[in-house]
Amino acid sequence: MPGTDIMTHLEVILRPDPSRTVLRPFDLSDPDGFRVEGHSRAQRIVDRVMTLDAADLAFELERVVGALNSRHRHVEAVLLRRFDEVQGLTIDPDTLDRDHKLLIGAYFTEEYSFEAAALFNPSIVPATDQSGVPEGALRFAMSLRGIGEGHVSSVTFRTGVWSADGTVTIDRVSDTVVAPQILAANGDGEDTVVCIRCEGSEDPSETVLFPVTPSQRQGIEDLRMVRFVEDDGEVHYLGTYTAFSGSAARSEMLHAQDFRNFEMRALKGAAAQSKGMALFPRKIGGRYAMLGRQDNENVWLLMSDDLYTWETGEKLITPKWPWEFVQMGNCGSPIEIEEGWLVLTHGVGTVRTYCMGAALLDKDDPSKVLKRMTLPLVHPSPKERDGYVPNVVYSCGALVHDRTLLLPYGVADNFATFASVKLDTLLDAMA
Repeated sequence: MPGTDIMTHLEVILRPDPSRTVLRPFDLSDPDGFRVEGHSRAQRIVDRVMTLDAADLAFELERVVGALNSRHRHVEAVLLRRFDEVQGLTIDPDTLDRDHKLLIGAYFTEEYSFEAAALFNPSIVPATDQSGVPEGALRFAMSLRGIGEGHVSSVTFRTGVWSADGTVTIDRVSDTVVAPQILAANGDGEDTVVCIRCEGSEDPSETVLFPVTPSQRQGIEDLRMVRFVEDDGEVHYLGTYTAFSGSAARSEMLHAQDFRNFEMRALKGAAAQSKGMALFPRKIGGRYAMLGRQDNENVWLLMSDDLYTWETGEKLITPKWPWEFVQMGNCGSPIEIEEGWLVLTHGVGTVRTYCMGAALLDKDDPSKVLKRMTLPLVHPSPKERDGYVPNVVYSCGALVHDRTLLLPYGVADNFATFASVKLDTLLDAMA
């Protein structure tokens, strides 16, 4: 790609780690034509467990619990909960002792390596707690998209510190990961509000959000986190993401209360039936603002009086340069700077190559594009072009601190890394 690279590329690389696993339900049923009325597959498995004598029961239980205890907390509580969740049993739970319940629960539990194949498409926000951070530094929280067995996407988190000298340090990742539990699902259809808790998570890196609703069955993709500030100063950590059922994709909203408790709900309206929506970090003129790409070609500006309802808006940024001739989209929520709204974009060009660019919008009227990059800000380099999906660089959100942009981004739908640039240098590169 012609032009001068204005970015400082950092040495930090986040790669997928198949050893990071979470305990999740393992649901079993009979295929069509093989169901046995009144004697479910679950019941047949339980019947087999009940044939074990005391010695075999003790051996199996010690083996499985010992293996799981090596990298999970509260294993027995998880297995007992899974026993309580198993459907289709005719056996009276009151007739079973604790050991039988534990072993039965183990047969309906699986270890899932949620980032075995990929760890990419990060977004980043300032952490809520900045205590103890050195002068000039900033603590941050990141989300990343992990891909595991079955090409299912989940959301995982990291924390770290961006130092005054420009270095980035990622906090040590916990050896333990905690699965989400549905606490409540209120409402019907697209009005359903799902409350999630990762009970026992002691650190954001211990939290993982894998699909828990039918709309998310095949994945929770590309969370775009944003620190949203209400008119009265109240702060919320929100994030738009794509829920993929396996046949349909739609946009949903995540409210992260403390990276342990979450609320999920679908977005409504014509614009919500597409991918890649990104919320502005505050209201503009008393209304919520969002970037979208509902036509899969252009960046759109949407305005709404309701945070969860988004109809059609207006085209904002259209393909102009060869590296974006195929389509454009955003790379996360707009960032408010002194000069206006900084929007990171992605463009698709020849050979389905994804590059990232940037544009500047008017602060009071974001429908006005003041200027934009003519050449990519980041493009796949020779050493960063190969992976699960080659020739792709992509981000779901960046951060500005002390007039410098920190951009985490995914490479080839495989791993994530960082780059930075001074705002003045970035703005000078726009026309």
